[in-house]
Amino acid sequence: MTHPPLCAPNDGNPDRVGSVSGMAVTVRIPTTLRPMTGGVSQVQVEGANLAEVLDNLEAAHPGFRDRLLDESGQLRKFVNLFVADDDVRYLNGLQTPVPAGETVSIIPAVAGG
Repeated sequence: MTHPPLCAPNDGNPDRVGSVSGMAVTVRIPTTLRPMTGGVSQVQVEGANLAEVLDNLEAAHPGFRDRLLDESGQLRKFVNLFVADDDVRYLNGLQTPVPAGETVSIIPAVAGG
């Protein structure tokens, strides 16, 4: 199913793309992925669960799907997604419900030695 872009025009806040109606949720974008959002740190898209949020994020800002999901459509191992403060890997994965007004955070894994 093809989703139309859901981001409204910028509301004047340089860190946020404008809001949308319906089941809008805020997606926090890490610095490394901000070029895909024109440099903004958070965007709003619609979606009742994480899969819908990511579909709509991809429709509004192409390129996220390849960075977040592997070839089988599963969350990449080096990417962590949180709904509120909860890691979706310990919830229902991509089927995790995302209530309207909630925040989804994309957190790239950090490794080092």
